[in-house]
Amino acid sequence: MTTTPTGTPPARPARSVRDRLRGLLRGTPADGSLTHSVKAAVAIELVAQGATLVDVREAGEWRTGHAPRAVHVPLGKLGQGARRLTKGRPVVVVCASGMRSRAGAQQLRDLGFQATSVSGGMAAWQRAGGEVTR
Repeated sequence: MTTTPTGTPPARPARSVRDRLRGLLRGTPADGSLTHSVKAAVAIELVAQGATLVDVREAGEWRTGHAPRAVHVPLGKLGQGARRLTKGRPVVVVCASGMRSRAGAQQLRDLGFQATSVSGGMAAWQRAGGEVTR
């Protein structure tokens, strides 16, 4: 391990402004954590990279169409349903419009998950090219 003349490890290099801006535009803050909400295109990329997609809509809404790899946990059952999720794995939460998913992502963050919400919900997911199965 490299050390400074004082014997302490060197400080991590500061991320450039360009890197921080790129992260913010992608939905990832400078520290690598998730923002509270992301655009659908970013959500699709996060899921493709291994994030768990949680759909918090009600059963009737789920049946009208959902992402193929989504885990269905209605918002009212999310506290209990969180046991089905893997801690340490990012979670992307989606609903119809983005309102319930914001509440769901916050609930999951309170439980120790790294969670974000899809801005615009399933409509935005579809417009961004996200798959939907019925």
